[in-house]
This record gives sequence, structure tokens and C-alpha cells, in this order.
Amino acid sequence: MKTIDLSVKIGKLKLKNPILLASGTVGYGNEMSDFIDLNILGGIITKSISLKPRKGNKPQRIVETSAGMLNAIGLANVGLEEFINEKIPFLAKYDVPIICNIAASSIEEYVECVKSLDSENTIKAFEINVSCPNVKEGGLQFGNNLTMVGKITERVRAVTDKTLIIKLSPNVSYISEFAKICKENGADAVSAINTLVGTAFNINTRKPKLSNIFGGLSGPAIKPIALAKVLEIHLSVDIPIIGVGGIMNWQDIIEFMIVGAAAIQLGTLNFIDPTASVSILKGLYNYCSERNIESISKLTGSYILE
Repeated sequence: MKTIDLSVKIGKLKLKNPILLASGTVGYGNEMSDFIDLNILGGIITKSISLKPRKGNKPQRIVETSAGMLNAIGLANVGLEEFINEKIPFLAKYDVPIICNIAASSIEEYVECVKSLDSENTIKAFEINVSCPNVKEGGLQFGNNLTMVGKITERVRAVTDKTLIIKLSPNVSYISEFAKICKENGADAVSAINTLVGTAFNINTRKPKLSNIFGGLSGPAIKPIALAKVLEIHLSVDIPIIGVGGIMNWQDIIEFMIVGAAAIQLGTLNFIDPTASVSILKGLYNYCSERNIESISKLTGSYILE
């Protein structure tokens, strides 16, 4: 049997393979542990953590669409204290890098969350979710403002030496500008993309299907957009990219890596088939083996545009 190196690097973080489970789709890992051996994964990105517990939006919070799903969970989570006391001890039992996703409504809250978690050895990296409403600016999202994304990155970088990933919003004109400012302010990598804004209505009642009216669209429908955003970043900014958006099989992962992703995240797929990563890993291995690709990382940015 050929030896194929499936490992990849994101900043200081070395992953045994490029498969990460996306924030918000696997809870805090324990929900997935009944379906797969978490140790086979490249890494797990936790459900967003905020300083205080959040109940999130009222139901209905998830709606299935013809090619994906809409969610308006509202960043519901257990809060920092319970995460440290109850969730981290479970995650510590596994030999898999844990990346903590941080959500906040102010720059100070981002900083305080990261500072509080920085000493936790189980946490190997931080993914900063900038698609959050800034309460001090009337609820406008941080992720749509270049200056604010730069400030968040700079302030968080100052309180941790761990790998810092900024999760970028696709709801902007030029995502590469945001990736550039993240790099300039100390980010090790970016995740692209977060969900797109969408809605759905009941044709009988004429009312929105989501209580929040608007939600985040994920799933196969957004894959071409995510691929384009990853390629845009790779063509413009020298920074590792974690591709996310509509990945449903190993072929999708290869495609994301070709356009520039160093690693990827499985999201909506986890709701459809929580065991998918097992067969996907085999597919990645076989693809590399059949083409004599000794290291999967060589696929990153291997596009031919002529």
C-alpha cells in the first residue's frame, strides 16, 4: 500500500488530514462521538462561544430548502463558563485538534473570550466569527466593515499566540480585501465562506418560515459561490484558506483545494450523514494514490487557468 501524506498545515497547526467539522453543525463534539471516532478527523470547530450564555432566536430556527438549509439559530450557546467546566473536559479525551469558534457583540467581548480560553491546552486555535451584530453600532455586522475586521484581528492577536483564523462573510463585494486586512493584522488563516443571507415564505400563510425572517443559507446551493470566493482570495492574498460551503463529498474537497483551500470544513453534510467523513477520507486517499500524489497539500492552489 502506498504511503499518502494527508496532513496539512494551518499556521502553527498541523492537521492529520484536511477535514474539519464546521462550527454550529456538531455542537461541542459529544453529539458526533456516537457516530464516528473523532480521532480520525483533522479537527473539530466548536459551536460558537460567547462570554455569557445565549438562548438564540425563537423557533422556527431551521428550514430546509431545495438545495440546502436556512438557519437563524442566533448563536445560541452555553457560554464561556459552562464551556470551560463541562465541554472542554470531554473534548480533552480525544487526540484531535480543537478549534474554538468565538462570537461576540463587541471587540472587548472577543478579546475577553480569547484571553479566558488561551490557557486551555485542549484549545489549539481560535476561529473568530465576525458575522456577528455589533451592538455598539446599531446591530450592523462586524464582517461587513473592513476597519472593524482589522481591529478585531489586531486586538485578538495581541492576547494569543495560538493559530488565529478569521471566518469571513461572503456578503461583501470583494472578500479578498477582508482576507488582506486579516493578514496585515496578524491572522494566520481565514475561513471562507460563512453563510449567505436568505429567506423563505409559506405560500399559504404568506408568512416567513423563519421567526427571524432572514437566515443563513448553507448547503450545495452555495458551493459555486464559496469556490469563487476561495479562488479570489488565493489569487490576491498569500494566506492559508479553509474552504467551507456546500461540501458534500470527497470530490468537492479536491475542488476546493485546487482553487486554493489548504483545508476544508464539513457543515450541512453533518446533518444529512454524520458518518460522511469516514468514507470521504477513503476517497481522498484513493484519489491521491491513483494519481501518484504523495502529499495532498500539493493540491492546494494547483489550478490551471490558461
